[in-house]
Amino acid sequence: MKLTLRLLIMTLVFFALINNSFPQNVDKVAVSEQNNSKLQWWKDAKFGMFIHWGVYAVPGRGEWLMYQEHIPFSEYSSLADQFNPQEYHPKEWVTKAKEAGMKYIILTTRHHDGFCLFDSKVSDFTAPKTAARRDLIAEFASACHASGMRMGFYYSLQDWHFPGVLPQGNPVSASTMKLLVEQAHAQVRELLTNYGVVDILWFDGLTPNDPERWRSRELLDMARKLQPNILINDRAGLPGDFATPENIVAAQPRPWESCFCMNRTWGYALYDRNYKPVHEVLRLLASCASQSGNFLLNVSPDGEGTIPVEQIEMLNNIGKWMQVNGSAIYGAGPSPVVAANLGLTTRVKDKIYLLIQRWPGSSVPFAWCGSKVKSACLLATGQYARIEQKGDRVWLHDLPQYPPDPFLNVIELTFDGEPQASEPAYR
Repeated sequence: MKLTLRLLIMTLVFFALINNSFPQNVDKVAVSEQNNSKLQWWKDAKFGMFIHWGVYAVPGRGEWLMYQEHIPFSEYSSLADQFNPQEYHPKEWVTKAKEAGMKYIILTTRHHDGFCLFDSKVSDFTAPKTAARRDLIAEFASACHASGMRMGFYYSLQDWHFPGVLPQGNPVSASTMKLLVEQAHAQVRELLTNYGVVDILWFDGLTPNDPERWRSRELLDMARKLQPNILINDRAGLPGDFATPENIVAAQPRPWESCFCMNRTWGYALYDRNYKPVHEVLRLLASCASQSGNFLLNVSPDGEGTIPVEQIEMLNNIGKWMQVNGSAIYGAGPSPVVAANLGLTTRVKDKIYLLIQRWPGSSVPFAWCGSKVKSACLLATGQYARIEQKGDRVWLHDLPQYPPDPFLNVIELTFDGEPQASEPAYR
């Protein structure tokens, strides 16, 4: 009798444990699937536009002007009286991004200097309350929504115009920290309430790097409640949905995006002529795509709202390349066939793309290919190569002696069956 009772109790405990744990496991799976579903459009997009713009564009010496030149706020704030951009036409920005093959845009709603491009109830240092007399974010959001462009808001948690915050990184008093945190929470609420659907929230400037002091968990929970499908980066002291290496291609074991400026400065800098060549920008884009990452390329409009001509030319050249070769980028990930002698490779579904940085001439060789190559098309011309394959070595013959694309040539490969590497593959 005692044994039977003991077995009965053990059985009840066992089933109670199962009933308690099972819904939790299901919930974890459901949350994971939901996150993957939200991220899918972004992971497929691969290419976005970053825009750094604010009152610092008026003098044109970069976005860190206030800090680097140690300008008192009483002096720096006068820039807002000069910031009245008459050439600000966000529809044109969106059109230019689309033509360049970009699938989303991130705009700085407020940088470290604290100046807001939007209408904020908790700050007077804003575009609507100074010379511009316009909610510049409202115009930007309207342009993106009208064209179907995914959009995101950059927001710096830092604010240099609060007492004791400069020099950047120094500890601030508890009272100042309280004000910083309250303002950040209020302004993020404004941004995610007043401008329709926001696809991405791109935090920056977490100093000190203390998510508890910034109440970051509360901040992210609020953001997701206001915008259920929003994607959030990792710069609020918490992992968020994706990592953000800056000015370096550094693959991550999770969704990631590398952001780069075209020259050496994020904000408008009139005399920064250190522009990357087009082929280097395309190499960075391809390098990110080949490692399942995204590429966020910055433009820096001047104080009137005009994107510099060098940057427009860059976008035009990228756009022409993407029209022909975009199939090697969108939705891309790592390729099992690695043609390291040529440059980079990507895989999109069952196709492999050779992104050739070092054109070898009329015959293009690569190796360690474990599947039979069925076709090879040079996208720049539409020409198909004659294929020779011996084991895992492949030669693509009868191609142009000189590379037809001046920036980056792409060959699309199809296979009999699924593309595979031979073993062992040299990488």
